[in-house]
Amino acid sequence: MTTYETSRTSVEIASQPETWTQAARSAGSFDAVLPRRGERVAVVGCGTSWFIAHAYAQLRESGGHGETDAFAASEFPAGRRYDRILALTRSGTTTEVLDLLAKVKGTVATSAVTADPATPVMTAADAVAVLDFADEESVVQTRFATTALVLLRAHLEAENALPAGVRTVARAIEDARLALDLPLGDAVTGAEQFTFLGTGWTYGLALEAGLKMREAAGAWTEAYPAMEYRHGPISITGPGRVAWLFGPAPDGLADDIARVGGHLVSLSADGARSLDPLADLIVAQRLAVHLAEARGYDPDRPRNLTRSVILGTESV
Repeated sequence: MTTYETSRTSVEIASQPETWTQAARSAGSFDAVLPRRGERVAVVGCGTSWFIAHAYAQLRESGGHGETDAFAASEFPAGRRYDRILALTRSGTTTEVLDLLAKVKGTVATSAVTADPATPVMTAADAVAVLDFADEESVVQTRFATTALVLLRAHLEAENALPAGVRTVARAIEDARLALDLPLGDAVTGAEQFTFLGTGWTYGLALEAGLKMREAAGAWTEAYPAMEYRHGPISITGPGRVAWLFGPAPDGLADDIARVGGHLVSLSADGARSLDPLADLIVAQRLAVHLAEARGYDPDRPRNLTRSVILGTESV
């Protein structure tokens, strides 16, 4: 594997094929924690975890596993009935997540996926899956978020509940290794603006890619459902600007981007980028670190951010 950077964030990005492999192998041991087939489920999180929740909710419901919604923890609709609430929280200390779990305790089954077993979420939720092997020192989430989604995908795969066209987890892990060596290219490293697009479950990945670029590099990024892009957002695209698509391209989209002079990054438009969309997110993570360092930023210490948001006290 080629080494591009030496930041801690880069080390954690490069470790994802291994953490994904471990998560896939452990999925069966978390059957009592993860949603059961047929349950009506709400998946909640904050920041990156919310976007991963969105991707999982789309995968689960479209695979026929059960009605699934995703919410920012602070926006959970009080009074709406679910069979289970699943919280995603790397730190296990995020205020909004803990507050929600406390409010619903005893009224609905709750589960959580976290990286740290020595945090309040261990008692706040009824059942917890701990992915401590995917924990991070970095403020900006990379491997924990993707590893949590691999765990959830592997669980759906074991239940034969992945939507048609979604690659197996084993294939995604192979693609993750390829993503670590895929050249970034001058068209993206030199771009001034990025619009990330997705369809279905990959819209959550588009949201997360945009967040990574803003957090690490202070980049100008936006994210939209792919079919919504032509309803206004395409107006920002032009020479020196990138439209990055996770998943298949809607008919005519590539031509529209070319017409306005933008550069399209798309798995379906370039055979050399035939990766699982989650593996393609690794490429976006690498780009975020590259741009951060090119702009003189420290990707391990992003501006204005802390590892966990704990309201009413100092964030950590």
